[in-house]
Amino acid sequence: MAEITVEECEMVSPELVEAFAELIPQLSRSSPPPDAAALTRLVESEACHLLVARDGERIVGSLTLVVFEIPTGIRAWIEDVVVDSAARGRGVGEIINRRALELAAELGARTVDLTSRPSREAANRLYRRIGFEPRETNVYRYGL
Repeated sequence: MAEITVEECEMVSPELVEAFAELIPQLSRSSPPPDAAALTRLVESEACHLLVARDGERIVGSLTLVVFEIPTGIRAWIEDVVVDSAARGRGVGEIINRRALELAAELGARTVDLTSRPSREAANRLYRRIGFEPRETNVYRYGL
C-alpha cells in the first residue's frame, strides 16, 4: 500500500472524470456523477477547492472545500466528502479533511462547517475526533 497523499485539482482529466463516476454513487444514490464540464466548472471556480486523496496513483477519495467572504468574515464549508469503499479504514477521510482544514486556514477562513447525516456514524466519529464540534442550529433546505 502506498502513502495517502492529497492534492487540489487544477485541471480535469479523464482519470478524474472516471474517479468521480466511481465515487459519487458511493456518496449519493440520487445525484449523478459530474461530467467533465461540471468538474471543469468546479475546478475553475474561485470559491471551490476540489481535493482528491490518492493511494499511489489511484484516486481513493475526494471532498470539496468552499471558501467565501461574507460581511462577518471569510467562512468555509466542507461538502461531498467521499472515500472509496475499498480504501475505508486506512485514514483517508482524516487525511483529506485535515488538508482541507489547513487550506481553509491558509485562505483566511475563521471557521469551517460541515453537515453529516446521523446514520453516517463512522464519519461523525471522525469529525469529532479531528475537532469539529456539533452546533446548536437548524439546517434548512429549500428545494428549487
